[in-house]
Amino acid sequence: MRDRPSPGPTTHPAGDPAPEHRRRWPALGVGLVAAFMTLLDVSIVNVAVPSMDRALGASPSDLQWVLSGYALTFGLVLVPAGRFGDAHGRRTAFVVGIALFTVTSAAAGLAPSPAWLVAARLLQGAAAGVVNPQVTGLIQELFQGPERARPFGLLGATIGISTAVGPLLGGLLIHVGGIEHGWRWVFFVNVPVGVLAVVLGWRLLPHRPRGRADHRRLDPVGVVLLGLGVLLILLPLVQQQWRNPAKWLLVPAGLLALAAFAGWERWYARRREPLFDLRLFGVRSYGLGALIALVYFGGFTAIFFVFTLYVQNGLGYSALVAGLAITPFALGSAAASAIGGRIVNRYGRPLVAVGLLAVVAGLLTVVLALDRVPAGVPVPWWTAAPLLLAGLGSGLVIAPNQTLTLSQVPVRQAGRGAGMLQTGQRIGSAAGIAAVGSAFFSALAASAGDWSVAFRHSLLIASGTIALALVAALVDIIRGRRG
Repeated sequence: MRDRPSPGPTTHPAGDPAPEHRRRWPALGVGLVAAFMTLLDVSIVNVAVPSMDRALGASPSDLQWVLSGYALTFGLVLVPAGRFGDAHGRRTAFVVGIALFTVTSAAAGLAPSPAWLVAARLLQGAAAGVVNPQVTGLIQELFQGPERARPFGLLGATIGISTAVGPLLGGLLIHVGGIEHGWRWVFFVNVPVGVLAVVLGWRLLPHRPRGRADHRRLDPVGVVLLGLGVLLILLPLVQQQWRNPAKWLLVPAGLLALAAFAGWERWYARRREPLFDLRLFGVRSYGLGALIALVYFGGFTAIFFVFTLYVQNGLGYSALVAGLAITPFALGSAAASAIGGRIVNRYGRPLVAVGLLAVVAGLLTVVLALDRVPAGVPVPWWTAAPLLLAGLGSGLVIAPNQTLTLSQVPVRQAGRGAGMLQTGQRIGSAAGIAAVGSAFFSALAASAGDWSVAFRHSLLIASGTIALALVAALVDIIRGRRG
């Protein structure tokens, strides 16, 4: 399953590197901007919910779909979009995805009603799902072997920063645009960036896939089975307004659909190119790396959800202050991601384990700090240092783990491999927010409205989830040493 060693950049007779090689860093820059923009929209909307409620008169169900519908359709199209990019070239998929994302962002900002906004968010999420596997596949295609560490480090920093800085940027836009219409600028800010990304992406990204393109069928049965499985698993997780406990029956139904997908893919692979080559999970670096990503995102993403609730609703701070309170995590994640991407080839999976340990230590320190906040001292000041530690740890997890996970994925399967990895991250995020959010509100009710108790309780659960990812990393380290 390894790529063949690259002979180095292709050169023209004059000895200059081929244009594709010369343009690879600008092309990567365009991809990172697109990834930042699409991943930012996962978290930036959280702080805008009160403004949307006032402006549109949205129901709780409408607001839930605005938040969760994006993640739902995002996760549904990742693997098919990655397969399309592998077969037909990443430029077409990237440009179409960014163009659709730009148009739907404008549509969301112009929404005159809750139904319009929900529909725009669903399409926006699907567009984001088309774009993201192309970015990871682009790194696999343009960089070889150890030199992938640096671009993957930059991508990891992009993922970490976009997730953490979303509430801050959303708070700033609402502060500037006003409580009534500031939420619209949360979507409008994507439009000029998206237009520029379309133009530059068309000029800079490789036109054809590396190697021989596969124009055969894109495995429609596999697409349907995988989409159905992901939909059935994500739907009860993201739609928290459904109070009927029967909704959880959709989860085992989704697992059955995924089992059927696995059986179909094994059969189909003996005849044609499958939607996803299940043999990738037999590669230790990919299988355990995907598991670590799934579990880590289950705890990592939920932190920002409950922290924003606690700071805004529990402590009464503004959306801007809530975003600023999370900034230490974002700064730590950015700094450590850049470093982690450079040294991952030297230290391997132990670097990820150190990062996971730092995240758990930082979150547990936040829990301890909340019990000792002096009277009159703002809570965000008291939590800044431990959140910085957690952010530093997160930077040593996301980028290095992604580099290691995709290190042995063949270039012709790069989009699909990245798409499946990100699908796991989306499922982990949805499950984590559902579980940690439920624990938060249950603790809030049990403590008669004590927001600090609810926040501490939910942070402990998030820490425990991340500790499970640490166990998986340690298993990988032990197995590697025995091997």
